[in-house]
Amino acid sequence: MTYDWDTAATAFDDEPDHGLREPGVRAAWADRLRRWLPGPPADVLDLGCGTGSLSLLAAEQGHRVTGVDASPAMLGLARAKLAGHDAVFLLGDAAAPPVGARRFDVVLVRHVLWTLPEPGRVLRHWAGLLRPGGRFVLVEGVWGDTDPVGVPADRLTALLTSLTDRPCVEWLSDDARLWGGPVTDARYAVVADVPGHGAEPTG
Repeated sequence: MTYDWDTAATAFDDEPDHGLREPGVRAAWADRLRRWLPGPPADVLDLGCGTGSLSLLAAEQGHRVTGVDASPAMLGLARAKLAGHDAVFLLGDAAAPPVGARRFDVVLVRHVLWTLPEPGRVLRHWAGLLRPGGRFVLVEGVWGDTDPVGVPADRLTALLTSLTDRPCVEWLSDDARLWGGPVTDARYAVVADVPGHGAEPTG
């Protein structure tokens, strides 16, 4: 059964780490992005951008942002949120976004990769969208106790081994500011640079 993201869009930003409306949560994510992203201005591709909360933080830090999402309702909210900023939003599949190869300095993805089939193939495709020396910023996790879902950090770093230089894992679960309160599941970010000319886009 396909999840209805258009219906979910109305209340999506009510979650503290989605809407980033609470000043402390917003500041925590802004601090992380400032460390993870290269110096501005960079071309940032925010895949599965949702309502554009991370896109807005990146734009406010001086970056040029392209957001991609499969939900027209989510994109409508993102466009309104980033009105007046250097940002464009495109309707499309995060696994195969409607953008050209080697156009971006950063591929930024939060809580999306775990939903996609064939994550290894998807990562190879995304690498081909990066300029030489471009960077992955991938925020993922494993959620749930009885029937957990997600991508374990060791699996993601293994998938990145052939594409990137020394992927760096940063654990996020213990920073309650990011989530609006304590969490008990495994949440992390992987920041990894893609050397050379990256991989050719596939698919």
